[in-house]
Amino acid sequence: MEEALATTLAGNDEGNLTSSFAGLRVLDFSTTIAGPHCTRMLADLGAEVIKIEPAEGDTMRTRPPVRNNCSTVFGQLNVGKNSVVLDLKSPAGAKAVRRLIATADVLMENFRPGVMRRLKLDYAAVRDINPKLIYCSISGYGQSGPSAELPAYAPVIHAASGYEMAHLAYQRGRSRPDYCGIYHADVLTGTYAFGAISAALYQCSASGEGQQIDVSMLESMLSLTLNELQWSQFEVKPSQRPTFGPIETTDGYVMVAIASEKTFQNLMQVIGHPEWVSDPRFARYSDRRENWTSLMDGVEAWSQAVSTQACLAALNEYGVPSSAYRTVGEALADPQLVHRGALAEVEDGGGIFKVLNLPFRMSGATVGAGKRMSTLGEHTRSYLKEIGLSEDEIASFAAPRPQTARG
Repeated sequence: MEEALATTLAGNDEGNLTSSFAGLRVLDFSTTIAGPHCTRMLADLGAEVIKIEPAEGDTMRTRPPVRNNCSTVFGQLNVGKNSVVLDLKSPAGAKAVRRLIATADVLMENFRPGVMRRLKLDYAAVRDINPKLIYCSISGYGQSGPSAELPAYAPVIHAASGYEMAHLAYQRGRSRPDYCGIYHADVLTGTYAFGAISAALYQCSASGEGQQIDVSMLESMLSLTLNELQWSQFEVKPSQRPTFGPIETTDGYVMVAIASEKTFQNLMQVIGHPEWVSDPRFARYSDRRENWTSLMDGVEAWSQAVSTQACLAALNEYGVPSSAYRTVGEALADPQLVHRGALAEVEDGGGIFKVLNLPFRMSGATVGAGKRMSTLGEHTRSYLKEIGLSEDEIASFAAPRPQTARG
């Protein structure tokens, strides 16, 4: 099993491995992050993903880093997909889209609720075209309800879900929520959509019937507040929960997580206080919860006298989960990621860059990113020809208008 996984890891499909979603056709109307993240996962597993874009292209095509008008962030989200440019508001574009829907297994969209209905491309409007279609909609608050049509982006959902205030409760001396620069809600929601689509495809394989999937960013983010969701229903003070944070060394910071009684006992050996295992302040988990600050202050008193390297060496020797605080660049240089083949090289008009592969490996199927990025509208003609449009009809479609990328 280990050798098979290692072979798959390296992107080597010797042994006649197949792709889990080979033969699956996905129409991807989504933009920005959540929907494209989901369909990128489908593409990595062998699905034929047709990205439907307006003439100016997905707005993510302008996001830096940009080289020769090509965004690598867009590439990270959309590698392995085929690009088709269509004006959904034009009669000709709408006609072409409906013909493509008839050939698809999955449709993904993440417009604000009501947009696809106004375009006459909502699930009710296309279900008769393709009864087996799995139609997935991602939105901020869901497809119906009092908040459904509110505009929503990830930072707004972070605030609306309670996530930011829950996070703030763990920051000593802080009274103002943090700024948001990493969009958890988008990636998390896209991953939930991927799981829902996979489940719906399995169900369709038995029933022969498609269905609509309604994925809410708000509920996706709430799933991260596992403990807080329960505490909000009962009189439990969040401050009683142990929090994990940096301990200082002579040249940096280290994260230490005390995950079990054994871990606690081993950590006490490392810091030279084995007697704390029976100390009334720390002996039981409930005691440690009440005296967590004192415990971690004692751990830091030890770590402040050693280097990060020496600290990690001692903790690893005793099996205490720990890591230095690394930048993303430092993390990507980890030999473990090289071993797993975590990064794939991709080519676009700006040259070669790397994207992250999916974080799972399969012994019986290939899992990996495509090798090149499609240019805007590159596959429009071939798909229009496939669905029966004449050369004159194809020629009538407007050429794409690439956005000016911001470097």
